[in-house]
Amino acid sequence: MKRALIIIDIQEAFFLEGQPHLWNNEVLIKHINTLITWARHNAVPIIFIQHTDADKDDDFAFGQPGWELYHGLSRQAEDKVIQKTTWDAFYQTELGIYLQQQSIEQLIFAGAQTEFCLDTTIRSAFSHGYHRNLLIADAHSTLDGSVLTAPQIIQHHESIWHHRFVEIQPIIEFQNAD
Repeated sequence: MKRALIIIDIQEAFFLEGQPHLWNNEVLIKHINTLITWARHNAVPIIFIQHTDADKDDDFAFGQPGWELYHGLSRQAEDKVIQKTTWDAFYQTELGIYLQQQSIEQLIFAGAQTEFCLDTTIRSAFSHGYHRNLLIADAHSTLDGSVLTAPQIIQHHESIWHHRFVEIQPIIEFQNAD
């Protein structure tokens, strides 16, 4: 089965000084880079999704320092980058067409924010016919909310997604894996 690694919205805005940082961000980046290494070793296409806000003053607006993909990612020039303007990486982007052109059957997800763009894209992928997807535990994150902490948000969403929209896999299965 042909797979693709999709990394959603790991952008500088979540790491800027004075801004809230993603929960467990050092482990997050380490695990995402482990997935990138695994993908390169196994010839799995890597797709970076980059949120682009229409408000030119927003941290995620095109050209703002926060809009750039995070500098700590093991990104290479040949990696695909797809910009999106909504929480759904499929909506009015080239993602669906690109996946079809590459004959991708399974998506492996990582990224941010758990309850926003990751949640919307995971559910949209299922609606687009991708029913055997994986989410890597500790390779996605969010910020504390007004009602729940980041770990509570993550736990809640993983309990909803698992065995429905994705299978949650531990990172260990992608470390030193061929």
